[in-house]
Amino acid sequence: TESKYPRHEGNLKARSTELGSAVTGSPLTTVLPASGDSTTFLLSSERRKELAKQAKVTKEARRAQIDGRHRYLISRLSDGIDLSEQQVEETIISDDKFQLIEQFFAPNGLKKLLFFYQDILQQKPNASLRPDGSTNNLPQKKLFITTGSTEDFTGTCAFFLRTSDEVITASNVSQEVNFGMFDCTNGNILQGLEFFLSQIMIPALKSQQNWGAVKEGLKNSQIQEFLYAVDKFVGTLSSSRQNIEDKIQLTKVDIDVYVRNLENPSDYITAG
Repeated sequence: TESKYPRHEGNLKARSTELGSAVTGSPLTTVLPASGDSTTFLLSSERRKELAKQAKVTKEARRAQIDGRHRYLISRLSDGIDLSEQQVEETIISDDKFQLIEQFFAPNGLKKLLFFYQDILQQKPNASLRPDGSTNNLPQKKLFITTGSTEDFTGTCAFFLRTSDEVITASNVSQEVNFGMFDCTNGNILQGLEFFLSQIMIPALKSQQNWGAVKEGLKNSQIQEFLYAVDKFVGTLSSSRQNIEDKIQLTKVDIDVYVRNLENPSDYITAG
């Protein structure tokens, strides 16, 4: 017999599409599972094109803001990593943390501006799900702006530091902003810090002629004590790193070997 409440799949699809259009302002592709328990809406190609268009407008607006200050940053980054200035510029204007650059330039702005250049997982286009539900991801090096607190540091850090609270302009950026690199290849932070201090910072400090209000420069006893303390710290850091790498080795222990023959309280007392 014919059901009292016939199903109108055509009407249901039409109404679902109309509902999606009212919410998003663009047509949607509607997929009705065989079970009929739920309806999944997939973004249409028109919506994807609209999002891509908005992203392009944002990028071009940011590109129009690029001036001598940004060019200085781009040039330093290009010198420090294996990317051209054009590639660095495209990366910066596409970054969702682009506003941090403007906050860094502002008077009394951010004291530091960090960039990480390291491998991140990139999903293959049109990648299919594996049987376990995961996707095929490939590591790919990427340059991105960071606060330094939300991403793991496993590659190279390029940093810019302000030396005053003055507004950063195209004419003073080279005097007011210092640039440096910190290499942490494969996540080896201790080795990277040791190299940075011993090969870059200490030689730079020992060649420093002007120590501000401190007179006599390197001949000053306080400066000598400071440099001695830094040298000592690097020596301690190197020793600790070598101990960790060479002497401390953790191995997996098979607990069953020790507990499989324990049957009564006296066995546990003897084992303890």
